[in-house]
Amino acid sequence: MTEDARNQMEILAAALPFLKRYDEQIVVVKYGGHAMGEEESALRFGRDIALLEQMGVNPVVVHGGGPQINAMLKRLNVQSTFVNGLRVTDAQMVDVVEMVLSGTVNKQVADCITRAGAIAVGISGKDGGLIRAKKLTRTYRDPDSNVEKVLDLGFVGEPEHVDPQLVELLIAADIVPVIAPVGAGADGQTYNINADTAAGAVAGALSASRLLMLTDVPGVLGADKTLIPEMSVADARAGIAEGWISGGMIPKVETCIYAIEKGVKGAVIVDGRVPHAVLIELFTNGGAGTLIRP
Repeated sequence: MTEDARNQMEILAAALPFLKRYDEQIVVVKYGGHAMGEEESALRFGRDIALLEQMGVNPVVVHGGGPQINAMLKRLNVQSTFVNGLRVTDAQMVDVVEMVLSGTVNKQVADCITRAGAIAVGISGKDGGLIRAKKLTRTYRDPDSNVEKVLDLGFVGEPEHVDPQLVELLIAADIVPVIAPVGAGADGQTYNINADTAAGAVAGALSASRLLMLTDVPGVLGADKTLIPEMSVADARAGIAEGWISGGMIPKVETCIYAIEKGVKGAVIVDGRVPHAVLIELFTNGGAGTLIRP
């Protein structure tokens, strides 16, 4: 037996306990927009998700698409308006968002998985009543008047209710669901939903074994700026309160906490820049990010 063959056997043997752990379990993966722009990374992601399905895991992908939306808005000469650092989504822009997310990006992600040997079907939160959304409201304090005001972001929404029936039917048919984060209100109005938030809501509704949030940082860093491999929900809350979890990491951690409180067994903020990060996180002891547990 060659050295390469022995190494492959050792890798398979080490992964076996993890394969048993995730057999027939649902794993929700949030796939970020930046990685989608690189063809080789997208194809590698598709192969990893297809491999999960072929190994008996039930993967569900929720994707973003911010860079792709920005590119289309530029092509259409549609100007973005930002209030307090957040993009306002008006009626014209929500049509573009839905076209890009539910159309081009959604089908590209599903195609990458299908080309790798699994069957993937692209849907949006509007299909089958998957995500009923409501208008997202935020308040901010006006720096000039020091008065608290309501921030109107237009047709930006958040999940109000998730009905997982369609996703469960696809899983039962050995089909990988690929979900665009677009939802509909009770009146049929379309809302753009943050992909992290949508992934957390879907994972909670499915009582997933794992929620993997692929991002472009190593994971949650402690006060000393070193990676924290594992932390409890209480630790995460303390990190936010004490300020060493800050900036854009706060909403990601809060999404993980929300998912766990809805029944997800563990949520992981994963360094998506690492090749095969999903497989490393699920099938090795070291993982590829920060696990947040109940």
